[in-house]
Amino acid sequence: VRLRMSPAIMIARAASFTAARALLRPAATLYPAASLVSARRFCADSHDDFKPKRKAPPTGTPGDVQERIKQQVEGAPLVVYMKGVPEQPMCGFSNRVVQILNAEGVKEFKSYNVLADDEIREGIKKYSAWPTIPQVYIKGEFQGGSDVMLEMYQSGELSTKLKEAGVPISEGR
Repeated sequence: VRLRMSPAIMIARAASFTAARALLRPAATLYPAASLVSARRFCADSHDDFKPKRKAPPTGTPGDVQERIKQQVEGAPLVVYMKGVPEQPMCGFSNRVVQILNAEGVKEFKSYNVLADDEIREGIKKYSAWPTIPQVYIKGEFQGGSDVMLEMYQSGELSTKLKEAGVPISEGR
């Protein structure tokens, strides 16, 4: 048995269906676009901690960065440019270099976190003509990255170079 709807019921259902569809439409189709445009405003009397901050543009020229790197490399017997700090390396290769130096008994060395300074991060690659980080310098001379350090450690060459450079080594080594 098939039920037939009266024309009045059909019109009422169609009207409610159209109203329901209107509720499901995105807001942009229900309201004019001009009413949706809003500007983000900041309170003039808010504390400086809550105001938007912009990163300062790099101040140094490429020559200044290269000179700064040269001074850093020549300023200590052992210098490592790495991602992170020796206590918390931020990549596996940097961690490997730190572990190799610890295994050699190195007490202290100068390290620079390239993640904290974009100028140094890009400048050190140009300075050494070596595309990857970490980079190790012994007595101002570029040695290589983590793979080269591992090879030097395994062959005993690293120990010799560190002693010749006057790098402080623990008594047990």
